[in-house]
Amino acid sequence: MMYRSEPVDQHHYRGEHPLRTVAYLFRQDRSRLALGACVFLVKSSPTWLLPLVTANVVDVVVAHQPVLRLWLNCCLLLGLLLLNYPGQLLYVRCFSPAIRRVSNSLRFSLCQRLQELSIGYHTRVNSGVLQTKVVRDVETIEQMLQQVTDGGLGAISGLVGGLIVIGWRTPSFLPVFLLVVPAAAGVMMRLRVRLRTQNETFRAEVEQLSSRVIEMSALIPITRGHGLERSALERVDGTLRRVRAAGLTLDRTNGKFGALSWIVLNTLGVSCLAAAALIAYYGTFGVTPGDVVMLSAFFTNLTGSVAVLLSLAPAISRGLASVRSVGQVLEEPELEGNEGKTVVTRTVGAFDFRDVSFVYPDTAQLAIQSFSLSVRAGETIAIVGASGAGKSTILNLITGFLRPTTGHIELDSVDMETLDLRTFRRFVSVVPQETILFEGSIRQNVSYGLEHATEDAIFAALREANALEFVRRLPDGLDTVVGERGARLSGGQKQRLAIARAIIRDPRVLVLDEATSALDTQSESLIQEALGRLMLDRTTFVVAHRLSTIRAADRIVVMDSGRLSQIGTHETLLRTPGAYARLHAVGAA
Repeated sequence: MMYRSEPVDQHHYRGEHPLRTVAYLFRQDRSRLALGACVFLVKSSPTWLLPLVTANVVDVVVAHQPVLRLWLNCCLLLGLLLLNYPGQLLYVRCFSPAIRRVSNSLRFSLCQRLQELSIGYHTRVNSGVLQTKVVRDVETIEQMLQQVTDGGLGAISGLVGGLIVIGWRTPSFLPVFLLVVPAAAGVMMRLRVRLRTQNETFRAEVEQLSSRVIEMSALIPITRGHGLERSALERVDGTLRRVRAAGLTLDRTNGKFGALSWIVLNTLGVSCLAAAALIAYYGTFGVTPGDVVMLSAFFTNLTGSVAVLLSLAPAISRGLASVRSVGQVLEEPELEGNEGKTVVTRTVGAFDFRDVSFVYPDTAQLAIQSFSLSVRAGETIAIVGASGAGKSTILNLITGFLRPTTGHIELDSVDMETLDLRTFRRFVSVVPQETILFEGSIRQNVSYGLEHATEDAIFAALREANALEFVRRLPDGLDTVVGERGARLSGGQKQRLAIARAIIRDPRVLVLDEATSALDTQSESLIQEALGRLMLDRTTFVVAHRLSTIRAADRIVVMDSGRLSQIGTHETLLRTPGAYARLHAVGAA
């Protein structure tokens, strides 16, 4: 049975302490983790029993006690040592699946949330920042969990076990040992706030660096083509310097943290050792030579355990900062809002825009103002206008990426606000100006999302898109890998694959966003022919700069500063003085 990732259930991240969030993430693994902790305590017991056994052996030798005690102590320790191997395997089986499940669920939940967040959110938040949250932040959380469970459990078991043995064997020294923990805690609490702040600053700079690197990679053709390598490097170098400065500040704080902890702990250790030796020397409190050896070993073990716990503070601080960062996305409220709405099972593709206006956040000017239009099923509507006239906004309203600020849009006489737009988009295909292909084969790109698409259906779609001929000429045919973003194909070839991807879905609504604007004349001719077949009997919305591509539209909508300026056929609008005639005169829309 194949494993499937599962998302993290709804959780209130905002205002919640990240430690409680971590506990929530592990809620279904509590019994497994409890068993693993008990197993770890048993398997690690030799580390805190060894000083006691050593003390017993020393006392046997010094006081000439029965030699049987020596063998009993050694056999006990040896038996516990042999339990380490099966104990370690069982411990890993308890903890590792739980940690891997949490990290996998977090990544899946982040990806799921990114699919649910509005297009407006994605236009505002840099993709590099989101990539850092999915990859680096979850990795940091995973590292925190692994270090805390491996190092933290060992330190805690050694600390608790040692204090229990000291309290039983030499109770007069227990108060002295208990000073170690408060002293260490005081050092940790003093620097904790600065560590948290600097970790968050460093993480923010790394997110910015990720954004810069992605931007630089996308711009390499332009950069190299214009000889701007130096400018690109200087732009990235500024971010690198900030990352370096934030990292150095964090390293200095971590260094101070570690040095102060080491000095405090070892000073206490030397003081306690000297006190134990003096007490044994003068024969007070019944302290034996074996007890001195034991206390000396326990000083080393306990101070080492506290040092390990303190050394985990930076990793914990980074991990908790990443928990907050991940929580920002998982609880981001700007969702599309489809839950509980009507599922679209069929559509004929009739649209009614009723006094629709739209304004983008943080702007005062309306992008669309009082727009009203009725579109019959199967009708082709071309939308033209100058840059910024509102053409792309209308397309985003049609696909539901944006919702009207005022007014409403009806699909088949049903208000789209009441519909689950995810199910509506199953009947929509979009052919954008910049074709988006992923690293994979032509077969995978054309049949994307259609797991059961047959090879015959793929060939038919390629034939209808005028793409079959060039695909057959490729070395591996349908299995040819197109490269990142289709880098191994020409612009016309990529666009024809996009049309094939639309054809194989047999959509009822088609959105063409300047699908031929960046093509040469030959490629445009092939694509116009393919688009003609694709548009047949489908409700189609076309945005194009070249008026030659929209002459055959049933109606042409002319936009001017967000308002519907003119509407009619190509011939009618040419005979009417106005914006369309002026656009035609300059040969662009």
